[in-house]
Amino acid sequence: MSVTTTTTVYGSPHPRIRVLVADDHEVMRMGIRNLLQLQSGWSVCAEASNGQEAVEKAFQFRPDIIIMDVTMPVMNGLQAAQQITKIEPRIPIILFSLHVSDDLYRHLKSDGIRGAVSKGDAARDLTQAVEVVLRGGTFFPDRKTASPA
Repeated sequence: MSVTTTTTVYGSPHPRIRVLVADDHEVMRMGIRNLLQLQSGWSVCAEASNGQEAVEKAFQFRPDIIIMDVTMPVMNGLQAAQQITKIEPRIPIILFSLHVSDDLYRHLKSDGIRGAVSKGDAARDLTQAVEVVLRGGTFFPDRKTASPA
């Protein structure tokens, strides 16, 4: 007998959580993918190495959530988040950066950014951030218990 893992995404059950990972460093994308795919029912549906590619793949694959580096070539993560949110506002975005600053907080609602995780804290925080954001909450350092928007 097989058991199907079901997770609630946007208020309805989905058999899988599909994640788009955007980072310009291949090793970082591999690490994120390996970390996320340890979670039952989670998969990386696409990867992008720059902001423009992230926008294109977001529309092509329609992931449940996007993990996006801030500093990338062609288009940075904030610009990519802004473009994605204009067309597909239901896809939440978690910024992934070496330095999570107060400046990121102002992008919370306007650019579809629902969380931020420091690359140095990824092993501890990234899966929790995805879970909180998919339940409708926000995840920011020192603001991890924020209520749904």
